[in-house]
Amino acid sequence: MNKPVHAPQNQFPVAGGELQIGGMPLSRLAERVGATPFYAYDRALVKARMAQLRAALPAGLKLHYSIKANPMPAMVQLMAGLADGLDVASGGELSTALDTGFDPADISFAGPGKSMAEIRRAIAAGVCINAESAAEVERIAHQAKELGLAPRVVLRVNPDFELKASGMRMGGGAKPFGIDAERVPEVVAQLRRHGIEPLGLHIFAGSQSLKAEAVVEAHASGFALALRLAEDCAFLPRMLNLGAGFGIPYFPGEAALDLAPVAAGLAAWLPRVRERLGDVRVSLESGRYLVGEAGVYVARVLERKESRGQVFLVTDGGLHHHLAASGNFGQVIRKNYPVAIGNRMDAQARESVTVVGPLCTPLDMLAERMELPQADSGDLVVVFQSGAYGLSASPTAFLGHPAPAEVLV
Repeated sequence: MNKPVHAPQNQFPVAGGELQIGGMPLSRLAERVGATPFYAYDRALVKARMAQLRAALPAGLKLHYSIKANPMPAMVQLMAGLADGLDVASGGELSTALDTGFDPADISFAGPGKSMAEIRRAIAAGVCINAESAAEVERIAHQAKELGLAPRVVLRVNPDFELKASGMRMGGGAKPFGIDAERVPEVVAQLRRHGIEPLGLHIFAGSQSLKAEAVVEAHASGFALALRLAEDCAFLPRMLNLGAGFGIPYFPGEAALDLAPVAAGLAAWLPRVRERLGDVRVSLESGRYLVGEAGVYVARVLERKESRGQVFLVTDGGLHHHLAASGNFGQVIRKNYPVAIGNRMDAQARESVTVVGPLCTPLDMLAERMELPQADSGDLVVVFQSGAYGLSASPTAFLGHPAPAEVLV
């Protein structure tokens, strides 16, 4: 039986034996950045992915960018020119979104623990607040009354189903996210007692799925639930956000998501939904799928070390910058991200190496016993699939090493 391999990482061209990021050789980009480690995001790839998604999915479907995937201000500014909506999950992300000049009415604010200050800011800014509980509805109503402003409220629903075959399940069962579907009618009544009519529904069942049939099923269940709630609550949602669930391949044996069945499923449902709900704004919210494959993490080899027959490449980067690649962010059994020696892409001689960082812990590992070109001090290790949940999801203060740079090229 053949050993599983990573999906091809051919989104970045190779010239002269070097990976090209943003049209620039990796070694030159490292000089431009000024130091390693760093994250680099290729803006042309981000634009191409958004264009690909729009071409594949039915016309009229709105595409939102989930800022938590990559909140780098330059990235958010880029996405503000490409997406139909921005979704934030904190006051900090709200500030970043508002700084782009994006229409606040097309910014949504989700999260189960919004502070009073965050709620107040969101109401004052005019963004849509995704209410996550009956208690949060009371906080929204109280702050709106104090401000003398009408809040824009969407109900986030914890559905009675989940996104199967997903990396992270956000719906079904007991969850801290959203209002249990069976309780939505009473929360709608609660809002109306405060003189607030909900604008719509946010139904998010999960993320990081590579199985088209699972995504199709989740979207169908989301549409059916929205229609049922609209009838049960006697209201006409103007907005319906179904999340997306689109994943990207990280590990050996994984393949890219097939968008064709997903698009067909959406195309079958949209006319039925609009027949029942009229001119409802239907959106999908994605982050990782839009930016994940457009980014790399780059670290420099400090030392080539051999220990009892095993070769280690000790680099200046590690889990403090890229927790996910170290295997300590959601993995039960550690698996390697796709990794390369970015300045030796055409090298023929290969060997089994383990790539580690400078931290005093055995958890600080970027690749374990991986077949890579022979490398030495000064060479550049590249971790692919690093455009989402990289730097901002990592413990940068751990052991006091400097934070890496981020560049959008």
